[in-house]
Parts: sequence; structure tokens; C-alpha cells
Amino acid sequence: MGTEKSKDKTEKNVLLRCEHVGKSFFENRVLNDINFELREGEILGLVGENGAGKSTLMKILFGMSVIAQTGGYEGSVFVGEKPVKFNSPFEALEEGIGMVHQEFSLIPGFTATENILLNREITHYNFLVEAFGERLSTLNMPEMIERGGKALNTLGVDISPKMLIAEMPIGHKQFTEIAREIDRQNTKVIILDEPTAVLTETEAEILLSSLRKLAQKGIGIIFISHRLQEILEVADRIIVLRDGILVKEVEASEADVVKIAEWMVGRKMDTSVFEDKLEDKNAEVLLEVKNLWVDMPGETVRNVSFEVYKGEVLGIGGLAGQGKIGIPNGIMGLFPAGGTVKFRNTDVPLNNPRKVLNLGMAFVSEDRRGVGLLLEETLDWNISFTAMQVKEWYVKKYLGGLIKWRDDAAIKQLTSEYIKTFDIKCQGGHQLAQELSGGNQQKICLAKAFALKPELLFVSEPTRGIDVGAKKLVLDTIRRSNREFGMTVVMTSSELEELRSVCDRIMIVDEGKVAGILPATAPSTEFGLLMLGTSETHRREREIQNGKVKTK
Repeated sequence: MGTEKSKDKTEKNVLLRCEHVGKSFFENRVLNDINFELREGEILGLVGENGAGKSTLMKILFGMSVIAQTGGYEGSVFVGEKPVKFNSPFEALEEGIGMVHQEFSLIPGFTATENILLNREITHYNFLVEAFGERLSTLNMPEMIERGGKALNTLGVDISPKMLIAEMPIGHKQFTEIAREIDRQNTKVIILDEPTAVLTETEAEILLSSLRKLAQKGIGIIFISHRLQEILEVADRIIVLRDGILVKEVEASEADVVKIAEWMVGRKMDTSVFEDKLEDKNAEVLLEVKNLWVDMPGETVRNVSFEVYKGEVLGIGGLAGQGKIGIPNGIMGLFPAGGTVKFRNTDVPLNNPRKVLNLGMAFVSEDRRGVGLLLEETLDWNISFTAMQVKEWYVKKYLGGLIKWRDDAAIKQLTSEYIKTFDIKCQGGHQLAQELSGGNQQKICLAKAFALKPELLFVSEPTRGIDVGAKKLVLDTIRRSNREFGMTVVMTSSELEELRSVCDRIMIVDEGKVAGILPATAPSTEFGLLMLGTSETHRREREIQNGKVKTK
């Protein structure tokens, strides 16, 4: 596969070791007798279904406060030969352990450099320091920018160290997070939790190449991903968690995608995909979009026009930062938008989310924590809230509607139904959304949208951070809702093969415009050409305009 994996592992120093590690959250046991070690220069792939215990194990290794606040953990953790018991991430960082979390922890108003060097700023000496202390020292921005750029260049990405986080596409934010850990001087171990979930295939390849280079420098890497092929490409060893137990430890060379999936879920995997593509060429136009523009940072949309047919699943694909994410966000009113959008021949009022929802559309955002969830509320409130507000469902009305009260019994029944439908691993509808794993939070976002029973569902990156078993369940549910219940779906995804497995047609967006629309059965090479062709054409046009290319 073109990878350079470490050899003679037995001769390399052990950087990190877990012995008999276990953890319970009150009566819920999430880890049981975990034993493994990470060696110098090794990439260890960690896989498991959502709720298998991966996140809890990483929280233990990184000293997250929730572990100590809930009674600590059993067993021992060693850094080298030194036993450690971190009470905070700062203690883990001091021992050389860094972590890139699944959810971003960047400051939007700061530049890439300022985020990379946060709390490690390079300062100038000045006379005021003598009188008033270090707080009045001034930043050495040229040196900081040089250092921030060096960390980004290590990853092989073209990101300006002066660029504001708020203006970055989501993939660039992920690289900035990783660059921050690379910049730390004493880093021995880096834990990466779903680092490629928000990256395109090209960006993911760049990242995997960067990880191999870091490993060659002696850094140990724990790589968590639901993209199993990436695990196979980059990891030296793979460990598999299932229901809090380490069920398999194997050399990556001895595994394949199907085997890993079966170890994860404990059963044989059905690898078939949907084949029943919609072929009704006379289908009714349900949504008509003309000259749509959307002002979304990092995902600007320019003059987009397309149609969605009733009963189809339309995919939207393209490279990161090209505008595919901006289209549903603009139509649903989350970012400033203009142009003409008609739903069932009725004008859609842009920039007004409430009115769009009232028309019969719903949206599952790619930003589950920022947009999709009420993190400090219960699951039943998360699933039912929008339907209560917009449709006034699951509400008891008294005195002709003058008095309204939530129908707790109906809400409980609704929540139980979707917990079962999406196989959400939780303690029940009373549990807080913030306590679930990332993949199970994603399922709650889907349940909330499905509870609206929309005629048209926009769903953006529906399987981000979801394991292979849950991914098929989610895609099956989307497809079944489309085929059996007539729900029309517009699905945005960074994974082309995922789109091809579910969609009837796929629209590729490039530089904020529609590069083309093809049937999902078209060869993948044709989609690849669409992703690159428009950008190349526009680049050449700009070069001609600037006099860099001579025309005949």
C-alpha cells in the first residue's frame, strides 16, 4: 500500500502501557480489563463501534476531568516505566501525551498561528516587564508565524498561518488542531480521535502520509477511525474494542476490512449496497433552486441551480471548501443566502429557518454539537423539541389551545422508538446528550429530524464519526424512509462511495458552482474529473486574464 511501517517493534521502547484498566460510570461498566502497549515510532489503530469504550479509554489516558469526577478508574497506566494517574490534561501534556479531539477546540477569532501556539507564545522583552511582570510582554509575531507555518508544513498542507479559524473550511481546522500537538516540544504520544472524519479523500491521504513521517521521528500514535481502510493503510497494529472489552489485537498485515468489521460487531457483516436506483424520468420536481448564493465562511456558494425530484435521493459531493456544505445551510437559513428556491412550487423564504421547517423540510447539520444538539438537555427533549416547537406535536392542549403542556408519555414513546430504530447506546431518554459518544450524538440529530416527518430531508455528513455497523444502519434507515415512506432526501457527504451506494443522482460542486450531475451508477472516474475539472478550467481562465498563459 505504499506505507513504511515500523519493523523490529520488540527492540523499540514502550512509550505507553495500560494494565488491567477498567471504568464504570455508576452502574454502567464501559471498560473491563484493558491491556495494551504503544511503542516508540508505532502507529496503533484503535477501532470499535460507537459506545465500545474508545472515548472513555482516551479520556483516561489524557487525564480528562470527567474520569476523576466519576470515581476514577481501575488498573494502571505507565508512561515509559513511570506509573501515572493524570488528574487533568495539563498533567498529560507535561508527560508528552497530546490529543486531538473529535470536536474542535479552536478559538474562531484567532489565527492558525495563535491557536497553534496558544499558551506557548513567543514574546519580546521590554522594560515594562521589569515593573509590571510578564503580562505586559509583547508577542514576537514574525517568529510565531514562522513556527506556526513550520508545524502546518510538517503536515504537508497549504494553510496560511495568518488565516483566521472562522474563515477556514472544516478540513483546515482539523489540520490546525493536529499542528498544535506537533508543535509541542516534548510530544512523545499523539492520540487522534477520528482525525479524517471531516476530511476529503485527498486531505486524508495527506494526513496519513504526515502521520507516517511523525512515526519515523519516534512519536507513538494512537489512531482512532471508523474508516477501516485508512486504519489498514497506516497502522502497524490494530486493537479492537467491543462492549468495553479488548477482543482482538492483531498485526495490520493480518487483517482486512471485513475481518475488522466482524470483530467490532461480533457477527458476520452484510457488505451489499443498494441497487434499486430511481429511474422515473417523469418524476415531479419537488425542489427547484435557481441562482443560489450562500455566504458561509469556507463554503461559499455562487450561482447554483439544480432540481430535486420527488422520491429521489440526491447526493451532493465535492472537495472540502468548494461549497457543497453551504448549499443546505443556505437553503435552511443558517447562513445568509439569496436567489430563488421553490418547494412544491411555493417560494421558500430564505434566511428564515422557522418558515422553512413549516413548509415540510428538515435538516441534519454536519455540526452536531454547534447546531444539531442541546447538549445539556435530555435525549427525549432533544428528539422532540423541534417537532413540539414547529409542528406543536407531542403537546397537550387545554381550553381550546390557550394552555399547552408537553405530553410526556408521547415524548417517551417517541424517544424509545428512535433509540430502537437507530440502536442508540444510552441509559434511556433521561440521559443528557453530552454524555453520549460522538456517533450516538449523530444518531440523536437524525432522530430529531425524522421526528418532524419531513417531505424533504437535507442531511449533511450523516455518518461522520459513526462506526461501520452503525453507518450501514443509518444509511439503511435513510434509504428505507425514502423508498417505503416517500421521503425525498438530499444528502451531502465527503465520501463518494457512500453517496454512490445510497443516491440516485449525485451533484458535484466545485468552486461554489455545480460542476455536473451524474447518475450514481456512473464510473467513479467521471465524478473525479468533475471534482477537478471546473477548478482547473477556472484556474486557466484566471491565468489567461492575468497574462500568464498566451492564447492562440
